[in-house]
Order: sequence, then structure tokens, then C-alpha cells
Amino acid sequence: MLHINIVCVGKIKENFLKSAIDEYSKRLGKYCNLNIIELVDEKIPNNASEKEQLIVKEKEGQNILNNIKKDSYIICLDLKGKQYTSEEFSEKLENISLNYNSSITFVIGGSLGISTSVLSVANELISFSKMTFPHQLFRVFLLEQIYRGFKIINNETYHK
Repeated sequence: MLHINIVCVGKIKENFLKSAIDEYSKRLGKYCNLNIIELVDEKIPNNASEKEQLIVKEKEGQNILNNIKKDSYIICLDLKGKQYTSEEFSEKLENISLNYNSSITFVIGGSLGISTSVLSVANELISFSKMTFPHQLFRVFLLEQIYRGFKIINNETYHK
């Protein structure tokens, strides 16, 4: 069975988001072994300089790297990444599981984004939109699209 890891910076505070994450996690149990790894987001000083922001991103990046399994196919969610339709994304999931390995790690960075040290080890960058979303909400988007991808792969009905 495919292992999917989601390494994300920041804790979920809102109960409605926790409920959605729990629901999709439960649904995904039928298709994969899901592991969500929540990392602490570093404190960003008020009016942080670019250098201070870079230091925060690098600290978060090191923590992310420490939590990525070495044999995993790494996908960073980044605004500069490639955009897919849901069907193309499902093909991507299936292709990785059949041709690369049995583990995919998705990385969701903190509010400042993902450090270059993490981006440099990624097999791929994916963008869901040119818009910016809160990283807590984005976790729900990612889980929903992974779930939709498995429904497509298995020719199962799911709302369009």
C-alpha cells in the first residue's frame, strides 16, 4: 500500500479545519497509509528583515528535512510549481506509486514559504493555484485532492 506523508509547518487551530482533515484522513485510510507530520512554526519577529525571514525559513527547512524519509518521492507545494488538473494529479499519484517507490512526501511550508534547501531536494514542485492560501487551509485542499485522485484511479464515483 502506498505511504503518503504530509510534512507541514504549523498546527491546526480551528476546529472546522481539524474536522475536515480528520474526515479526509479517515476516507484515505482505504487507499493509503497516511501520516501527517506537524512541525512547529518558528516565531517571526515583528517587521522582520529579509535576512531574519530567511533565517526563519532555513530553520523551518532544516526541521522539514529532518522529517522526510530518505526513500520518499518528495513533492513541495510551491507557487512556482507545475499546475495539474485533478485527473492529471491522479495520474501523477499512480505513476509515482508504480514507477518510483511506495512513499510520497508532500511538503507544505510555513507562512514564509519553503526554504531553498528543501526545494533543492524535491523531486517536483506542484502549485494548486496562483493564489495564496493559509497553510492550515491548504492542508484540507491537499487531502481532498489526494482523495479525489484515488477515487479517479479506482474509477469510483465522486462529485465533480
